Amino acid sequence: MIEAMVSDPPKATRREWIGLAVLALPCLLYSMDLTVLILAVPHLTADLVPSATQLLWIVDIYGFLLAGSLITMGTLGDRIGRRKLLLIGGAAFGVVSLLAAFSVSAEMLIAARALLGLSAATLAPSTLSLIRNMFLDARQRRLAIGVWVASFSVGGAIGPLLGGLMLEHFWWGSVFVLNAPIMLLLLAIGPILLPEFRDPHARRLDLMSTGLSLVAVLAVIYGIKRIAVFSVDLPCVFAIVGGLAVGIVFVWRQRRLAEPLIDVSLFRHAAFSGSLALNVLMTFIAFGSLFFIAQYLQLVLGMGPLEAGLWTAPSGAAFAVGSMLAPLLVRRFRRDHVIAVSFVITAAGFCLFTQIAASETFGIFMAGFLVLCVGIAPVGTLTTDLVIGSAPPERAGLASGISETRFEFGGALGIAVLGSIITAAYRTEIAGTLPGGISSNGAEIARDTLAGAVAVAQQLPEEVAGSLLEAARAAFTRSLALTAVVSAVISILAAIVSMFLFRRVAAA
Repeated sequence: MIEAMVSDPPKATRREWIGLAVLALPCLLYSMDLTVLILAVPHLTADLVPSATQLLWIVDIYGFLLAGSLITMGTLGDRIGRRKLLLIGGAAFGVVSLLAAFSVSAEMLIAARALLGLSAATLAPSTLSLIRNMFLDARQRRLAIGVWVASFSVGGAIGPLLGGLMLEHFWWGSVFVLNAPIMLLLLAIGPILLPEFRDPHARRLDLMSTGLSLVAVLAVIYGIKRIAVFSVDLPCVFAIVGGLAVGIVFVWRQRRLAEPLIDVSLFRHAAFSGSLALNVLMTFIAFGSLFFIAQYLQLVLGMGPLEAGLWTAPSGAAFAVGSMLAPLLVRRFRRDHVIAVSFVITAAGFCLFTQIAASETFGIFMAGFLVLCVGIAPVGTLTTDLVIGSAPPERAGLASGISETRFEFGGALGIAVLGSIITAAYRTEIAGTLPGGISSNGAEIARDTLAGAVAVAQQLPEEVAGSLLEAARAAFTRSLALTAVVSAVISILAAIVSMFLFRRVAAA
């Protein structure tokens, strides 16, 4: 009798799997636009001549507006329809990309990048919430989320590579033109292959809550990113404290509203809140490691941007493999065991980083990098699946927005904290090792960062420059090893926490 009443959820058909391929397109662009501009900075600087402050806004405004709008866009998708929001955002993303490509001033490019961030904020929550509704079977949903996570990693890996190729033959704006044809493809086939889902009892969008969430997220992430660049100062403390205060007011308002922007009861579920916490730790160590990996390739090993992009491209494949393995592993092993082992493998990758030197250890470096990517990828897939699976289907857009916001927080926090550690360690290591023949101002710049040491060396006689570069690169490599130890310890702690945190969830 009971068996007759209980039926398995329907399996996804070929239509849903083809639709998943369509959803991967905006995910690729979402992550590509976070990385592709890095290579274009020297070219657009020569053309638009932005000030130092304007250049920072050109690079950062995309991520700021993206992070601040994710929760609102996720909730809006629940209200008006996830496919509808995806197509509106996709069309806007394509048009604004052309506006960015043909910008004639720094102010115009800043405005275009801001609009790109707002448009991109519609993409990730819409795609992830559509997956939640298209794939009702738990096993198929995990595999679909694995593909979704892999598409982001592939986009992040090919962004610098594709950007480098475009810049070899075209002007800096060509890196934005790439977005338009892909979004046209999404608009052409999306209405045919993607179903529409919305919350039939959608709540009214509270504009005050929307503003509070935007201010809170923007202020905290701005403060964290400022720490990574300028270390701790009064503006960053003011931004973080102010953002947290606004966040407290936001939560207080959500508890009082009959129709809140965020259903705070979601955080009472161990699967939801625990997965978010582990996901923050994952993005913390992942983005923090990429911060010093990029510097090691270009400033220690002396690679150009394109060559560095070519060597980091395999990481995207490794991450994709790890993401796709996760659904297969949980069929044979408990989810908490898979997550814990993944963090242990990640720690092993960081341990390999402790063995590298300033030269002749590139093989060890690449081995550690690939082990790190393979290890950390299943964590993203499985914790994202838990976040989305533990939320009601009608609130999938909200859950997706929250999930993507923690991605931005974890990444910004990782770059700020681990970046500060490696910078402080570098300054300690290089003290007393600088060669003579350097002016006091040049020595101060060289002691500040490795990039500063490289810039100073370009203006010195060959013999002094060689000694300076040798000392600076050795100091940075030792600092990298220390940061890798910190990351390995965090990974082991995360493995232990996941075992205790998900024991009850895994049993269920």
